[in-house]
Amino acid sequence: MKFGWINFFGALIIALILIPNIIYAIKNKEEKNLCKNTFMNAIEQIGRYSCIILMVFPLLVWEFGFSTVTEMIIYIAGNALLLFAYWFVFMLYFKKRTFKRALTLAIIPICIFLMSGLLLRHWLLVGFAVLFGAGHIYVTVENIKHLSKTN
Repeated sequence: MKFGWINFFGALIIALILIPNIIYAIKNKEEKNLCKNTFMNAIEQIGRYSCIILMVFPLLVWEFGFSTVTEMIIYIAGNALLLFAYWFVFMLYFKKRTFKRALTLAIIPICIFLMSGLLLRHWLLVGFAVLFGAGHIYVTVENIKHLSKTN
């Protein structure tokens, strides 16, 4: 299976990741990023937005798709499983915020980006997924540490 210049599966994955985040942001308008490390905040944001763009647009990839049917099945099933887990943990997180749930919610999108990049041989996506992972985990841990001090 080959993709054109837009990966509609990737766009759907991004939309499904963003939906619970948008709901959370609307319900928690007063919540702010408490991480004071501007370098790690920048790394997280550069990685995040680059992954979002690269999941949809195969920039700098000459042949965008899977070399085997097995890879396509792993891509679809793996992303479906990870998205289900993400939504499930988000439902639990809406009920009670814990360090473990927050960290899980930070790690699952990283896994989605990494798996997608590896299976599609989209090395730029893999690189930005690693960058996003480092920044996102750091910022999440810092925010949860600060939130647990106030609760």
